[in-house]
Amino acid sequence: MALMSRPYAYSKMEREDPEEIKHRRAQFLIYKALEKVDSQRRPSWLRVRICKLKIKIGKRLKRLRKSMLLSMSGAKNGVCKQVICQWKTWKRLFRSGGQAMVNLPPVFA
Repeated sequence: MALMSRPYAYSKMEREDPEEIKHRRAQFLIYKALEKVDSQRRPSWLRVRICKLKIKIGKRLKRLRKSMLLSMSGAKNGVCKQVICQWKTWKRLFRSGGQAMVNLPPVFA
């Protein structure tokens, strides 16, 4: 009792409703977001154009890389086919022990 009579004594606060707490917190967050947006300045037109140009260059490089990989894999397949074909020819030529040379038609006939 003596505590309450003093001018700087603690006083008991009323409990707030949880819905009110949520509402006040939401209002505070909205206020902060609006304050942040107001403090930001508008991006310059040059920066926007540079960003768009970077995106365009990136897309072109990606397309170029894809086409190069596709052409390289196609060339690799063509080379492999040629090598296998040559290998089979040489194998056929030397497999029969020289008889294949006899069966060949004369060159200067």
